[in-house]
Amino acid sequence: MSGKITLSVIKADVGGYVGHSCIHPDLLKTAEERLSNASEKEVLIDYHVSRCGDDLELIMTHKHGMDNEKVHKLAWDTFVACTEIAKELKLYGAGQDLLQETFTGTVKGMGPGVAEMEFEERKSEPVIIFMADKTSPGAWNLPLYKIFADPFNTSGLVIDPAMHEGFKFEIVDVYERKKILLAAPEEIYDLLMFIGAMRRFIIRNVYRKKDGELAATASTQKLSLIAGRYVGKDDPVLLVRCQSGLPAVGEVLEPFAFSHMVEGWMRGSHHGPLMPVPFYEANPSRFDGPPRVIAAGFQLCGGKLIGPRDLFDDPAFDLARKQANEISNYLRSHGPFEPHRLGLDDMEYTTMPHLMEKLSSRFVPE
Repeated sequence: MSGKITLSVIKADVGGYVGHSCIHPDLLKTAEERLSNASEKEVLIDYHVSRCGDDLELIMTHKHGMDNEKVHKLAWDTFVACTEIAKELKLYGAGQDLLQETFTGTVKGMGPGVAEMEFEERKSEPVIIFMADKTSPGAWNLPLYKIFADPFNTSGLVIDPAMHEGFKFEIVDVYERKKILLAAPEEIYDLLMFIGAMRRFIIRNVYRKKDGELAATASTQKLSLIAGRYVGKDDPVLLVRCQSGLPAVGEVLEPFAFSHMVEGWMRGSHHGPLMPVPFYEANPSRFDGPPRVIAAGFQLCGGKLIGPRDLFDDPAFDLARKQANEISNYLRSHGPFEPHRLGLDDMEYTTMPHLMEKLSSRFVPE
């Protein structure tokens, strides 16, 4: 098969089983049937239905390009069909990520998270799709920095001529709806100034500086900014291409051996460690967490998804899981106090504004 391939990952929370911990098998079955039918009609080349916690992920390959109406409508209609089943089963938060009534040509701005990339398949095309639950898009900032800018993580930045010039990072200001392109290594300090503020500045794309080749892309949708209220966490996805002039699979996975702190635990209002787990352990239940991340590895072959390989199903990540549990114990001991609970600036889409309004008359000058 010649020509560019589009890899689209579109996700949504359309109903939790039980609570926010998992997805009912009937929803997965419905999504599988919908995408299978689209594949038979040649709308898709291939597909894989996945989930992390209570989030449903649709992994699709096709030749229609990014932001394609036909592909996005397929995803939207699939989420709507799954929502109807979720309502019948009285699943929790049925359709909570579907913020609009009518499809408008793309799911962007309608609630679901989207990460897409279009590229020419190389001789070998390994791709890792990361899926997370109980966190927000900024969770990818630290791993992406380590993967594409830190030689202590990625030795290829030093010894691979194709990577030695570094990478460029496209950063989105999700509050001001602006973006900036910064290069590593020469602008690392500027880069870190922004991406360290993970709630506002989010890495969306990473490009190889040598030739502009797209190496990684992430979903950056923040539900609260779309809806104007807290409606659940964004639970982002991340696509990373590997090998042959890009970071090796092991270099891409390495940052997740450290369970770094992210926002989004319990009611989207607490910090917690991001725990790398195999598929079968992506069922956050303790205090609705801690936040989880899974890694599905695929080889692309003419647009066909060869896989997935469960890349965190490896004892090499046992220490990170142990670390996450220890950090969780420490943070939980804080109860409703910061830093476990998010700061006041981060609580604007919870009950805090309503409480401040209710008690405003009782605040008096000191």
